[in-house]
Amino acid sequence: MHIPDGFLSPEVAAVTGAISIGVVGYAVRRSSEQLDERRVPLLGVTTAFIFAVQMLNFPVAGGTSGHLLGAALAAVLLGPWLACVSMTVVLATQALLFADGGISALGANVLNMGILGALLVGWLMTWARALAPRNRSAFLAVVAGGAWLSVMVGAAATAVELAISGTVPLGTVLPAMLGVHALIGVGEAVITVAAVAAVLASRPDLVAIGPRDGTMPAPPAAAPAIPGRA
Repeated sequence: MHIPDGFLSPEVAAVTGAISIGVVGYAVRRSSEQLDERRVPLLGVTTAFIFAVQMLNFPVAGGTSGHLLGAALAAVLLGPWLACVSMTVVLATQALLFADGGISALGANVLNMGILGALLVGWLMTWARALAPRNRSAFLAVVAGGAWLSVMVGAAATAVELAISGTVPLGTVLPAMLGVHALIGVGEAVITVAAVAAVLASRPDLVAIGPRDGTMPAPPAAAPAIPGRA
């Protein structure tokens, strides 16, 4: 899904770049309200983990391969705005140091692989606020669905951008992108759920599900026993 240089028209590259700059700038301002002694190291660890895991590819049908995008995982752990910042750092580092995605297409790649998924899953996590303490399996199912959708939305956006740029017809690129990334999305969901489940098992307070406090509410404590009553 990393778009290289030369595949987007100057107009599409400029528009997607402007959108990404605006959203990431807003995300930085919003993130400053959430950063504290607990979330700063979590931001660094999450960003480093996503960067490392993105380097690992898994085989997909048709002789292609895929890798974790990470926007969904970042949104679950950090919330949508910090996730946008985290994914921008990951994708910019890959483009600048490893030529994984073009410099002129960096705005489009940040939008497709970072912003869209982070905002989508961030919205789902806000909805899942009340679900998490009562039914962890259902919460993880929402995480899996969000992770899969984040890949599909990014793939669709990439296809539309390539078609508008005149690189390939939409009727050709959209089915191809969605078909392959439907399978990649399954891998995204499995990896994301495994990581979130591990965090829930050890540190459930690190799972961000809402924009205010950024943490999962703890399950209600059992009522204390009253002496002398059965």
